[in-house]
Amino acid sequence: MELPILNKEGKEIGKNATLSDSVFAIEPNDHAIYLDVKQYLANQRQGTHSSKHRGMVSGSTRKIKRQKGTGGARAGSIKSPIFVGGGRIFGPEPRDYGFKLNRKVKQLARRSALSHKAKAEAITVMENLVMDTPKTKEFIALLNNLNLSGKKVLVVTGEQNDTVYRSARNLPKTKVLPANQLHTYHIMNSDVVVLAEGALEVIQAEANSEAN
Repeated sequence: MELPILNKEGKEIGKNATLSDSVFAIEPNDHAIYLDVKQYLANQRQGTHSSKHRGMVSGSTRKIKRQKGTGGARAGSIKSPIFVGGGRIFGPEPRDYGFKLNRKVKQLARRSALSHKAKAEAITVMENLVMDTPKTKEFIALLNNLNLSGKKVLVVTGEQNDTVYRSARNLPKTKVLPANQLHTYHIMNSDVVVLAEGALEVIQAEANSEAN
């Protein structure tokens, strides 16, 4: 598959980018995508939720009333969960929500996500972004030139580009990432993926090394 390379003004520069079939034209595996996205979201959870069971609440352990003859149920401690101020039964405890996912599955998931976007014609290739200073207005103008205003846009650069990142970080529907941090979740959570030339090279080079 070939796509024209665009400049900042949204015009073709006379060159085409070749998208590798092994990355952008495979039969997508939706279950692999599901697992990879699930793992990503699980890793975002802090898991610090907590509650106090009866061994953690403060209070006397004295038997609060005699065992028999009261006409009510027996009770041994004021910290019992059946009393107000007592411990909580089966309450949440700190835990790690992460789980293991094989590297090959993660690689398949990312290629599947890119193939979905390519099939939907939701991939744009442009020349490497160069910005002298962080300017949000300039980045908004870039999106308008690419007819992407109002859409959820993922911009992938070849390497870490702080100037571009800082220009876009205040835009709620735009995310900028270097190619080596691209994840299945980011791809699926966007309407359009904008790949810089350098990013395309990195992605395809990584895919070739994975295959070997």
